[in-house]
Order: sequence, then C-alpha cells, then structure tokens
Amino acid sequence: MSAAKIPELMVQNFQHYYKQLVAGETGYIRSQDAGPVTSIPDADQLASYCAAGKAVLNNTVILKLNGGLGTSMGMDGPKSLVPVKDGLSFLDIIVRQALYLRQQYGARLPLLFMNSFHTQAATQAVLNRYANLKQDVPFGFLQHKEPKVDKETLTPASWPISSEKEWCPPGHGDLYSALVTSGMLEKLMAAGYEYIFVSNADNLGATLDLQILGYMAQNKVPFLMEVTDRTLADRKGGHLARRSDGQLLLREVAQCPPDELELFQDIERYRYFNTNN
Repeated sequence: MSAAKIPELMVQNFQHYYKQLVAGETGYIRSQDAGPVTSIPDADQLASYCAAGKAVLNNTVILKLNGGLGTSMGMDGPKSLVPVKDGLSFLDIIVRQALYLRQQYGARLPLLFMNSFHTQAATQAVLNRYANLKQDVPFGFLQHKEPKVDKETLTPASWPISSEKEWCPPGHGDLYSALVTSGMLEKLMAAGYEYIFVSNADNLGATLDLQILGYMAQNKVPFLMEVTDRTLADRKGGHLARRSDGQLLLREVAQCPPDELELFQDIERYRYFNTNN
C-alpha cells in the first residue's frame, strides 16, 4: 500500500481490520446487541425548521457518492452516466438539480463527487460541458483503494496480467477518511462550509431538504441519517438498530450471523431502512 502511495491513515485503517480478520473475528453483530428502534423524528413534522435550513444554506455542500460502475447495466463506465430520462444521465440530472437549487435560493451550494479510480476522468469530462457550473472548491476527490485478500490464505491477491484487479474500493464508509487525506475537508472548512448532504449518485430522489438541514443545524446534530419504512423488497438491506447503551447503529446483512438471517429480515422488528442519505 505504501508503494502504491496510499495515505498512511488508510494504511493504518486497513491494518486494523486485517488484524481482526487474521484473529478470526467475523464482524458479526448479533440481534441481542442490535435491538429494534421504535420511534424516530418524522421528516413530515419538521416544517418549522425550514427557515433555519435557509440560514445555513450558504454553508452547505452537496456530495454524491460516485465510485460505482454500471457493470450490472451492461457498461464499463460510471453508473452515473447511464441515460435515465430524455437522453439525460444520472449525472446530467444531478447537475441540473444543483443549478436549480443555486438559482432558487441564491446560495453557493457546491456540488462534489467522491469518485473511484474507475470513474473520475469520465465524470469530470461530463462536468466540463456545463460552463455555468462554477464553484469555489474542487468538484471532487478520489476514494481510496485497498488490496484484495485471498479468502483461503489471507495473502494479497495476485493478478499479474491486470494489476488493477488486485485492488478494490473500501466502500462508502471511506468517505470520512478520503475527505481528510484528499485535503478536501480542509478546503471546505477554509471556505466556510459546515454541512454536507451526502447521497448515492444513482438516487435522483435524494435532494437537499431545507427542513432536515434546519433541524440538524438548530439542534446541533453532528450526524443525521434519513431512513424510511422497510418493505419486503428492503428486507435484505441495512437496517437501523439500537445498542444496549442506547447508541444507534446501522447493521448490514454482511454483519448478520447466518443463523439469524430470518430475524434480520423481520421488517416488523427492524422497521427502518437506510436510504444512504
């Protein structure tokens, strides 16, 4: 990782989890440690916070998670370049949504993308087409990459013909480390930004909500997740849960022991689904 110039913070992060893997830890969170969440604030009841949201809009950034490829849709480029409506891609519509919000509220509202080593160049090429998309911070930064590990030997995977296949992206949780190591967090803070709205690039329904922003600002909430009622279609997706100490957590299906999968998929017990907003 050092030879590939991976930042030291990420090297240490990988070492932390690799040591757990070697020690035989599974990362499972059992249901006894993930109790159900019975009530949370309802977004429909936050209308009174709209003014508070407008007050901090000029200190807010929109960030899209844009590291995924459209392989499941038959293409080898970024998923956000898939045409979805009238010849416009996810990315085209995201840009137009951001420009509309800027015009409507007269706010800076920079648009950022966390790209992977697969998506950065193609994404920037599309953004370059929008001459009116100007802002005081860069349009994006790269998420990290980490070595794939052989399941049987726990040694780094080897693919001499195509060495890039020896690496993989760490996932969306890499956002926090990548903001720091890329220097983007420092740039944003220097420019006076305090809030980031994060969502998936292929979720066009995920737009900035002034009421939720205002609720977050007025109540000094450091981290807020939008969740929705789980349906049968969501039963294998990540759900909200509560630890015995009262702390909320997000549990993904990969963190569920195989013998508790049926309980994990109980949408009456675990009612709330993570939207990744």
